[in-house]
Amino acid sequence: MPKQSDSLAVFAVAASREFGERVAQVLGQALGAHEEREFEDGEHKIRPLESVRDRDVYVIQSLYSDSAQSANDKLCRMLFFLGALRDAGAARTTAVMPYLAYARKDQKSQTRDPVTTRYVAQLIESVGVDRVVTLDVHNLAAYQNAFRCESVHLEANRIFVEHLALRVAGDGGVAVISPDVGGIKRAERFRQVLARAMGREPAMGFFDKARAKGVLTLGQLTGDVGGSTVIIIDDLISTGSTVAHAATVCREQGARRVIAVATHGLFVGKAGELLASPLLDQVIVTDSVPAFRLEGTPAAANLTVLSVAGLFAEAIRRLHGGGSLVELLEG
Repeated sequence: MPKQSDSLAVFAVAASREFGERVAQVLGQALGAHEEREFEDGEHKIRPLESVRDRDVYVIQSLYSDSAQSANDKLCRMLFFLGALRDAGAARTTAVMPYLAYARKDQKSQTRDPVTTRYVAQLIESVGVDRVVTLDVHNLAAYQNAFRCESVHLEANRIFVEHLALRVAGDGGVAVISPDVGGIKRAERFRQVLARAMGREPAMGFFDKARAKGVLTLGQLTGDVGGSTVIIIDDLISTGSTVAHAATVCREQGARRVIAVATHGLFVGKAGELLASPLLDQVIVTDSVPAFRLEGTPAAANLTVLSVAGLFAEAIRRLHGGGSLVELLEG
């Protein structure tokens, strides 16, 4: 692997600084220095405090909402910073977004609906970005088609499997379940990585699910989960209603243990209560979004957070050095 050079610069916008520092630590270099200023009227500015001329620059910003900034605020700051870096002479700029906001609104589900995923892509491209990197988007094809610049998609499957494989290997049966038909391909990729790690084939199943005008309908479970440890795999957990309902059905059909696995833990609404259900043994997410909303809730005791900072650091290292990402993504 090529050694890091002075041509690489990694910045983290303030809201994602903790995650950025974990990435920088794995890379063995300090985050780039920059300034963020807030003005009395609510406007702001952001600029690098070191030269980026002719450098390969990566900007880390996870686009989730919190009590201080909305996803829109974070998107705006990232856009302004990427534009400033380009104006300052950066040779190449890459937007690194562990969580990409609006990735779920990738198609028209009602008359005159927006396709917000595409609009966000156009905004990012408008400031001269050369490449985007994100993790486990809701719809991979929609993500890849939305961007005209290079789009890199990382997956957390290996990280989840490294944590789970030994913990479920001794169970009599293991079943991987997708909570909806749209997630079947994602669940199958996870199942294949888990199968290689376990040395045997887990079962596969899925739920029928539909959501319209905010109303969720979770249908029948296709697949046998009787006596098995069930792993419900999804890209994100929002309110927790889908996971809680799926866990209930799996238990009713004889599942011995139920584990929910999702890359992004948004945990909005009543998630802290729903995910504390005794029918759900464990919830596993990554640190793409800090699990601050579950702090102090009953669900916190069953929560495991795995870091993807190393995954992003290695991706940056390989992208900067011209290396391949294939073996990084394969199980």
